[in-house]
Amino acid sequence: MALKDLLPSLRRKRIPVRREEYSPIELLHEEIDNLFDRFLRGFSLEPFTFGREFSPRIDVAESDTAVEITAELPGMDEKDIEVSITEGLLTIKGEKKMEKEDKEKDYYRIERSYGSFARTIPIPEYVDLDKAEATFKKGILKITLPKLSEVVEKKKKIPIKVED
Repeated sequence: MALKDLLPSLRRKRIPVRREEYSPIELLHEEIDNLFDRFLRGFSLEPFTFGREFSPRIDVAESDTAVEITAELPGMDEKDIEVSITEGLLTIKGEKKMEKEDKEKDYYRIERSYGSFARTIPIPEYVDLDKAEATFKKGILKITLPKLSEVVEKKKKIPIKVED
């Protein structure tokens, strides 16, 4: 005897649910949405996105003596960037401002765009926060977090033996 014979709810045949037809207004609405989707495909809406956030590329690398964090911040100045460490978290904040102005004989055009970002990276507890440094050159922010001297001195390489 099968399980469906024991339970009456499983013996019933399933009847497909009939879907109501769309009204002509709903069909028209859907067609207009599809038309705009096809028309705008491939176009960038970049000039129409103001105040949006962006997320810069960040690389984290660790060597024997330090943890190095590199952030790509093209078009920014050091005065627009803030770096801080709180409770084991390194935070890089910034605001990117762009202004483009065209003056010609027949017209005058000015475009402004703004964007802000904040990136938070957990840092290991074995870094020496008192010796942390940040440098900024040609759109690249480099943060160096030296390791505590006790951690560097305790590191020992273990030789690998080959057994026959």
